[in-house]
Amino acid sequence: MPRIKLKQRQRIFLNELTLPCSALLQKLYIDRGITSVSELDLSTKTLLSASSLKGISEACSLLYQALLSAKKIVIVGDFDADGATSTALSLLCLRELGFMNVDYLIPNRFDYGYGLTPESVDLAIAKGAQLLITVDNGISSIKGVAYAKEKGLQVLITDHHLPAEVLPNADVIVDPNQKDCLFPSKNLAGVGVAFYIMSALRSYMIQKDHFSDKGIRPPTLTKFLDIVALGTVADVVILDANNRTLVEQGLMRIRAGACRLGISALIKVAKRAQHSLVASDLGFSLGPRLNAAGRLDEMRHGVELLLCEDAVQADLLAQELDALNHTRREIEQGMQEEALQALENLALDEKNMPYAICLFDESWHQGVIGLVASRIKERYYRPTFVFAKANDTEIKASARSIAGIHIRDILDLLDKKMPGMILKFGGHAMAAGLSIKATDFERFKQGLNEVLASQVDADILQNVLLSDGPLQGKDLTLEQAYELRNAGPWGQGFPAPLFDAYFKIIEQRLVGEKHLKMVLECEGTVVDAIAFNVDLDIWPDPRIRQVFCAYRLDVNEFRGASNVQLLIELLEVR
Repeated sequence: MPRIKLKQRQRIFLNELTLPCSALLQKLYIDRGITSVSELDLSTKTLLSASSLKGISEACSLLYQALLSAKKIVIVGDFDADGATSTALSLLCLRELGFMNVDYLIPNRFDYGYGLTPESVDLAIAKGAQLLITVDNGISSIKGVAYAKEKGLQVLITDHHLPAEVLPNADVIVDPNQKDCLFPSKNLAGVGVAFYIMSALRSYMIQKDHFSDKGIRPPTLTKFLDIVALGTVADVVILDANNRTLVEQGLMRIRAGACRLGISALIKVAKRAQHSLVASDLGFSLGPRLNAAGRLDEMRHGVELLLCEDAVQADLLAQELDALNHTRREIEQGMQEEALQALENLALDEKNMPYAICLFDESWHQGVIGLVASRIKERYYRPTFVFAKANDTEIKASARSIAGIHIRDILDLLDKKMPGMILKFGGHAMAAGLSIKATDFERFKQGLNEVLASQVDADILQNVLLSDGPLQGKDLTLEQAYELRNAGPWGQGFPAPLFDAYFKIIEQRLVGEKHLKMVLECEGTVVDAIAFNVDLDIWPDPRIRQVFCAYRLDVNEFRGASNVQLLIELLEVR
């Protein structure tokens, strides 16, 4: 297993800025690329204008004409958390804007595959669809869109995934990653794209005097930013300034209790504190429970939770998702153990480690392969492809990549090198999905590693943690932990602060099956700490009295009490 290397984060800007915060937080902001005080303003007025999104005007016109002619609209969503939040958001916003003839559909991933397929179009037609809106999918649905057009349907594609050279023949496409789209942020999640379209539609309807003619006030759509925040964080997109604003505004609504009943219900079953919820809670506690529906059953359950207007029903739906998530964990754990055993049998080390790891087992569950790929990627720090059986002749994979390797571009190069081998693929820089014939597994693995060998510098394959340096013992306080916690939202591309130091071990014990709970001491300050999934061949060991740690300063809230806790990312005996 590759060794993790710790490096000190390099300063991006040499000139100091005067920011309205502590010296420590100012340093952290500057090192993450903050260049002015204005970038710390996360109010809605700082959100980018929708006007530069390619296709936005045409999308608004298409939707407004559908409203005037009472066309039946069916929203077709993806089966993950981003797809569920995109679907629920679009449906709620359209209804808020006066669209009553609207329904949704999330095709079962196991029966209909990914995206807008001809089979899923038939499902929409059975619902009476005249206009299809894809959310968080569609940019690669060439056949599905063509079939929909043959059947006389209009199609509006809203997506954020990277397009191929050939685009579907839809009436309108809105995707910030289209080559000629001038929207400054390419990091919107699918739910972010949907929110921008709905906001633009509201403005379009105001310009058409739609609301004034009816003697009503234009509805407020920012009340749905809690849904946008959940989908954005759960999809692990880069939190650039625009996405941080979307997430922070949503978190503010959640903390104030002004959020969807379904989100409050998810918070309850996840045993999180709603008044102090942070972005990581959305990603690690709420997102997985929402995703569990699409992984093991039908994402319709997740959408219905977000649409729910009854608190009792929301609690019941959240409990169902929580139970599914427990089942998902058990399935994932078993698959992960089998995958790790298969890799151990190969006796991989740093000298013979392939550029990419490819694993396949006929018994593996399609809905969980992405999670297993993430775990293997984290452990071995290689792009990882985990395959499961799709049907009698095909296998499908979820891929997860590492920083510096754009996995969809790699698949595109492989497709050009070995045309026809990959039956279909799509995704973005850090995650992708694909299908191949089962008989091509070894051929795919060899070709993939050859392409990576020609494109990737070996230095990229070194797992590096970037540290913000040491904190003095006197800084390990609850006040400092709260300041850092509230300074986010932290996430992909805007990482939470990571510090490092030597500590004396006062106490150590296992909790759960593989987590090490410790009491540490640094410069006279004693603090609690926890390291997850430790090596049981090493820990616990009462003979070890000093360790080097890379850690995050966190607040542990338990039974109404709050105290400082270090979340250990790297634990080394030196």
